[in-house]
Amino acid sequence: MIDLKFERLWEAYGPLLTAHQREICELYYRCDLSLTEIAEQKGVSKQSVSDTLAKSRALLDEYEQKLQFVGRAAEAENRRARTAALVAAFADAHPQYRAETDAMLSALSEAEADAMSSAPSEAEENQQERG
Repeated sequence: MIDLKFERLWEAYGPLLTAHQREICELYYRCDLSLTEIAEQKGVSKQSVSDTLAKSRALLDEYEQKLQFVGRAAEAENRRARTAALVAAFADAHPQYRAETDAMLSALSEAEADAMSSAPSEAEENQQERG
């Protein structure tokens, strides 16, 4: 079973892991295979699978600590949500500005969509610059 923190880190930094690490994580977290099943399928020891999962998780945590894409995205989403709530409250108090406030809310939604789609590609770009 995949936890939300891992899912966010995976989406942002998964492309930075090796193909082997990504495959082991996919089998464990996404396909819900046991360590034993993965070890049998890959022809490695159960300990090797466990070590790969632990190292992959540690790398994802390390990337977040250094790059902070996920944390910054969460902060930006919180600011966007607060802004949207303020705009909606203003619209309720001043219905004569409904068209303008609807345009503001639409722009906020577009900005959120743009931000959500850019974080993984930024991580991939950083890996290409290093590699």
